[in-house]
Amino acid sequence: MEVTATYRDRILELHLKGELDHHGARGLLTKLEREIEATLPAELVLDFSGVTFMDSAGIAVALRGWQRMRELGGCVKLYHVAPQPKKVLEAAGVGRMMTVQ
Repeated sequence: MEVTATYRDRILELHLKGELDHHGARGLLTKLEREIEATLPAELVLDFSGVTFMDSAGIAVALRGWQRMRELGGCVKLYHVAPQPKKVLEAAGVGRMMTVQ
């Protein structure tokens, strides 16, 4: 899983590319934690436009981001989510905690 981070106007955006499975999630969680600690954003955006596959490990990533942003008083938005990952996220009820588009 490749991850590119951008930060502007208190918005941290992580662009995800590849398969978001157990192996990919491990590195992504580390990157997520580091970027949040470095920027202390008001909003976290996870851009799923490059995600080709996602399993339950993606849910863990989204929930960890939500937990950290909640601690900071911020929010999480998941953008450009393809049908397969969206189905996984919806089954877990992630949309009740964050925006999924």
